[in-house]
Amino acid sequence: MFKDENQKNLILAIVISVAIVLGWQLWIEGPRLEKERAARQQASGQQAAPATGAPPPAGAPAAQPGTAAAPLAAGAVAAPADRAAVVAQSPRVRIETPAVRGSIRLLGGQLDDIRLARYHEAADPTSPLITLLSPQGSPDPYLAEFGWVSANAGLALPGGQTQWTADRDTLTPGNPVTLAWSNGAGLRFQRRISIDGDFMFEVVDSVVNEGREPVQLQPYGRVQRVGTPKTLGFYILHEGPIGVFNGVLNEPSYDDVKKKGRIEAASTGGWLGITDKYWLVALVPDQKAQKQARFVHSTQQGRDAYQADYITGTIEVAPGASASTTNRLFAGAKEVRLLDDYEDRFGIARFDRAVDFGWFYWLTKPIFYVLDFFFRLLGNFGLAILLLTLCVKAVFFPLANKSYRAMSKMKLLQPEIEKLKALHGADQQKMSQAMMELYRKSGANPLAGCLPVIIQIPVFFALYKVLFVTIEMRHAPFYGWIVDLSASDPTSVFNLFGLLPWGAPEVWLLGATMGAWPLIMGLTMFLQQKLNPAPPDPIQAKIFMFMPVLFTFMLASFPAGLVIYWAWNNILSVAQQWVIMRQTAAEKG
Repeated sequence: MFKDENQKNLILAIVISVAIVLGWQLWIEGPRLEKERAARQQASGQQAAPATGAPPPAGAPAAQPGTAAAPLAAGAVAAPADRAAVVAQSPRVRIETPAVRGSIRLLGGQLDDIRLARYHEAADPTSPLITLLSPQGSPDPYLAEFGWVSANAGLALPGGQTQWTADRDTLTPGNPVTLAWSNGAGLRFQRRISIDGDFMFEVVDSVVNEGREPVQLQPYGRVQRVGTPKTLGFYILHEGPIGVFNGVLNEPSYDDVKKKGRIEAASTGGWLGITDKYWLVALVPDQKAQKQARFVHSTQQGRDAYQADYITGTIEVAPGASASTTNRLFAGAKEVRLLDDYEDRFGIARFDRAVDFGWFYWLTKPIFYVLDFFFRLLGNFGLAILLLTLCVKAVFFPLANKSYRAMSKMKLLQPEIEKLKALHGADQQKMSQAMMELYRKSGANPLAGCLPVIIQIPVFFALYKVLFVTIEMRHAPFYGWIVDLSASDPTSVFNLFGLLPWGAPEVWLLGATMGAWPLIMGLTMFLQQKLNPAPPDPIQAKIFMFMPVLFTFMLASFPAGLVIYWAWNNILSVAQQWVIMRQTAAEKG
């Protein structure tokens, strides 16, 4: 039997937690990893079918937002699946900036060829650049475009087969490109595209009415993605359609859009698009204009297609008059400080929420800023994590000191507890009462050892989110074998950390190798437990001794930066606890 109700509840909580973790890994995470691995192997030998494009927004002001219209890309050529070959098929304007490489397709005026110059597919700087947008006809079409629709019957407007002319062949920061096209019936259209040194495009669409009749036009923008991308599937991370409407963040999943077919929202300002873990393609309309926004699902040649689009109010252009609209497109990496800057500079509501800081935004984002400040100071995110740990320890130092003193008193009480066992024998009720009285008189607390762990759980979770979702942590190296703090430790105890001539097998339950840093963390946790007083109940003592082993296996697949944080925190705790134990023993002596 357990010695008191508190111990019983503690053991029950630990057992339930362990069961949940193991059950998740065994029946959910393990099969998911196997399924993803099989899908990757199957996809590596297949090519996706080319796509034809999805419906644009409403075709007329009088129509409902969901009204179908002829596909903008109805005339798209069935091109080879090779992306480079598709890009080379049509005339283009090159994009050359410090952050972006790619081109604008003059046939249709689409932004459909974007690679990110600062980011590679792997930590190796010689690996290929990240490809964000790809044209129709390539394996995974992903594009953005802006344009006009009208209620005027028979009015020729620029569309997917419009051949624009450009005033220059390269778009660079400070050197915008102007596209031009005339419909031959009195309307002249221009599209002025500019880009900054990062990832924000500005698109100014204008029209001059040289005809005899007024025309009614509505500006629109859309982002289209063909094929459902592979997502990580973690509940703490959103990947898929995203938008802010009237100041409220909306994050429907791909499945939500697929099941409903269409999700609509009316809003003034805001933004919408599609997000991945680290990358975002977002439409940013005029922040003062009212718009009707949608997330739409369709099927194209057997593949799912997803579209985020908006349409704004009607603009009447009288004969001899002109009209214009200014919109923006973000296509790039979700760098936190850059998103903050765009939010402030252009008044884009909650643009920083493109980074999934989660429910604990109020804690997670400040921790990122602290880490980023330390990184700018020290030049290494690993060192920044170590310094952050010192700061957290300093903040909770008085509380931890009190806890460690109570535990030290518990350890000094072990001889007295043994006497009580001999005195009361099998009478558990008297034994429990006597122990509680002993704890009260001495100021000891049998649960004091849990307090240092409990108080750091919010920081631990917030740091986990920062390491998991922020692009700044991606491929951030530490020292030695850690080349990516956002990934798990790449070494493995099963090949003696690379000394033996075979690969590192994955831990079956976790889908990760058992690296050096998880073992260091487990060892430091074990040392910390040895400094704690042994629980009076033998079953409880065995469970507590098993905890370092369990945590070592649990954290083996976690980001290396998080494991380093936990290990360094344990080392500091052991040092603090050892000093307090020496002081407590001296005071008692």
